[in-house]
Amino acid sequence: MSHSPFDVGPASGSGDQGTIEFVCQTCGRQLRVPLQFAGRKAKCPECGAVQPITAPPSASVPRPPAVPSPPPLPTISSVAGGSPASATEGDPLPPASPASSPFAAAPGVPAAADTSPLSGTPLAPQPPAPPAAPTLMAATPHHPGRETETKQLFDRITAEIGKIFVGQQELVLGSLVALFSSGHILIESVPGLGKTLFVRTLGRVLGCHFGRIQFTADLMPSDITGAPIFDMKTQEFRFRPGPVFTQLLLADEINRSPAKTHAALLEIMQEYRVTIDGKSHNLARPFLVLATQNPIESEGTYNLPEAQLDRFMFKLTADYPRAEEEAQILELHSRQVDLNERLERELAPLTTPDEIMRITKQNADVRVDSKLIEYINKLVRLTRKWPQFHLGASPRAGIALMQSARTLAAFAGRDYAVPDDVVQLALPALRHRVILTAEAEVEGRNVDELLTELIRSVEVPRL
Repeated sequence: MSHSPFDVGPASGSGDQGTIEFVCQTCGRQLRVPLQFAGRKAKCPECGAVQPITAPPSASVPRPPAVPSPPPLPTISSVAGGSPASATEGDPLPPASPASSPFAAAPGVPAAADTSPLSGTPLAPQPPAPPAAPTLMAATPHHPGRETETKQLFDRITAEIGKIFVGQQELVLGSLVALFSSGHILIESVPGLGKTLFVRTLGRVLGCHFGRIQFTADLMPSDITGAPIFDMKTQEFRFRPGPVFTQLLLADEINRSPAKTHAALLEIMQEYRVTIDGKSHNLARPFLVLATQNPIESEGTYNLPEAQLDRFMFKLTADYPRAEEEAQILELHSRQVDLNERLERELAPLTTPDEIMRITKQNADVRVDSKLIEYINKLVRLTRKWPQFHLGASPRAGIALMQSARTLAAFAGRDYAVPDDVVQLALPALRHRVILTAEAEVEGRNVDELLTELIRSVEVPRL
């Protein structure tokens, strides 16, 4: 058993005179620490929640030494550096509070405004380190609930995708949340990280059709939507569908095509149809656009207009894999085996398009408390007043946060959304909808960094 006051061990057997046994207020696990740590705080090894240690009234607590002082508590990032329950460096840890509601002791959700990690008030005397680059999406949602049909399907899908596609947990979870929320995603990453492999794997597991368009400078709108062609047999024009008529569309390097080609996707992404010569052609549902752009190269590229950026529910960032993940990638994909054969042999379709649409409609029944709606509204409206933002988020950003929070709650097996759902999705939903001022760009400020400061300034509601 570790004698650190911060990582307590599970209680085994009956306690003795030199230990304190207590129950974790978040996950209910029995824990035990040495008696000399009474009055300090301990972190549960199961869920990571921190709570004060209270000695029994009859116990004789040894006086702690005056020097040296105990090391500072480890920190948890509720906005930056990982999921709200992941241990990181730099952000103050939210205090534990009695579990008066399902959300009171949730990691990453503060109990009160004056000690909230989102309000910027540190709990430790030392100044906080600069926040790391925020990455809010996690492999699995927090606050797990019941084993519902949606949760079981989500767990099976992520496990099946992991057989072929390694890592990139933010990309996997963000894509599934957008798909089951009728949204689209913009992916910013360097080449070679497996985006095409991911979309093909996702299409196989979901039982959906996959399509890919390589955007170039000479790509015309008719090249993606399709166009009427003259049929010599019937002596009349008939519509030939373009590659956009699919269910999972990978728009690779979308910023390499001109604005008129970008505009061709606006109606498709919003209304799920293509209009040619005054006649509308509906697309099969579900329909998910995964557009990619390279953040490194700028020559020969066109910035996406704000109108189209707002059409994307999330902007996700895919980074290089960790060392162990890259080693696993080398092991899985270094053999000369046909990818189509592997997808057919190793992956099994787990759902159908009809079931995806049915679950998407069910997710609309997830409850969102009025206090949580007010919290989302405050976040979105504050982006329009933030001094470093020239342009703030539109009401569509609030709608995206509401829809995606419902889906994330359903993935966790809950029929209600919690503040952690909103906090976890805030950066992906807002980072592409705000524009920095010229002064902020000159100072080298980062959008994610400024959004993190903004989110911390708003008090998280207690439901």
